[in-house]
Amino acid sequence: MKIEKEEKQLTVLVLGGDGYLGWPTAMHFAARGHAVAIADNLQKRRMEEEVGGEPLFLRPTLQRRVKLWNSLNAGHYIALPPGNVIDIAQNGPALIDFILRFEPDVIIHYAEQPSAPYSMWSRSRAVNTVVNNSAGTLNVLFAIRELKRQNGKDAHLIKLGTMGEYGTPNIDIEEGWLEVEHNGRKDRLPFPKLPGSFYHASKVADSAYIEFACRAWGIRATDLNQGVVYGIDTAETTLHTDLVTSFHYDAVFGTALNRFIAQAVVEVPLTVYGKGGQTRGYLNIRDTLQCVALAAQSPPNAGEFRVFNQFTEQFSVLDLAEKVKRVGNTLGLIVVIDHIQNPRVEKEAHYYNPKHTGLLSLGLQPHLLTDEVITEMIQKVITAQKAIDRDVIAPRILWRPVEEAPSI
Repeated sequence: MKIEKEEKQLTVLVLGGDGYLGWPTAMHFAARGHAVAIADNLQKRRMEEEVGGEPLFLRPTLQRRVKLWNSLNAGHYIALPPGNVIDIAQNGPALIDFILRFEPDVIIHYAEQPSAPYSMWSRSRAVNTVVNNSAGTLNVLFAIRELKRQNGKDAHLIKLGTMGEYGTPNIDIEEGWLEVEHNGRKDRLPFPKLPGSFYHASKVADSAYIEFACRAWGIRATDLNQGVVYGIDTAETTLHTDLVTSFHYDAVFGTALNRFIAQAVVEVPLTVYGKGGQTRGYLNIRDTLQCVALAAQSPPNAGEFRVFNQFTEQFSVLDLAEKVKRVGNTLGLIVVIDHIQNPRVEKEAHYYNPKHTGLLSLGLQPHLLTDEVITEMIQKVITAQKAIDRDVIAPRILWRPVEEAPSI
């Protein structure tokens, strides 16, 4: 595969490299000639078994996928740590040791429990989410500090945040920072946060930890507040069926559009929560890779906490359902929409105007959600429709406690 001449060649560590975004990211950088290593504790796979939400397409082990990638000569070799697994939340010393030996220019941090519903399921799962996400981020920050202190290497942290940190305030959402005037004085402060779950609250904590580390230790960091991701394939996942990433359609790990696509294929009503006016930013998985690569090639200054709002378009949940219904019907599927009681605590009609110019200024070229994109997703999911488990699509986890709440 051709390496882009204008790209500076980097040493890249992908934390959470077994996941929906992490695995395609690792291949994306390796395909362009960057030296890549992956660290993952594989906890997400265990959680998938726990909730019955395994990916639609058969996904080999991480070791198998890495071995296959390295045999294809499609780009640079991808490395794994000794023993193949590092739990960055529970084993900070192992993470520090690996980073000191690998000496990454860029650390891309996806290694977190990624599901809002999972974090709301029970006390133990909320605690697990917060401990895993917060401890992991703190260990990464200390590892970066040690890399600078011991090896003189100044690594750039790219952290995957979420637009869900902001909530849905009745004002425009800026990119991370807000110019404030109060009682005659002015300051530039982090934008206020209104997280919608314990998962989102853990992401708010991550941002606070990283911003402080930038001020205190001179770390350079980019916080990518990402919208909702959809999609199945990237340029690299199509090279071999065993390079597929983890496409989820269940109510715990599946994102809205991915879930609607699966429902359309098996002709189950598209489950719109409440009125469906909940509006969010969305982006194609290919644009996630593009955004991370752009951030890596244009690092912030030492001590700078840089924030980008990472999405390309915004839609309401009902907008998405209507798009899938229209395209599905055109393809001969019987697709209907069902408004169900909202399991979450959220506004179903609200103002939403987040800024997202930073990544566009770096050269982002969006892949927009066209009918052709939806058609391709439906046709891909049809190839595996016999594997779709209809029982895991409907939401079972409620934000507000009820008498039948799951045990702790």
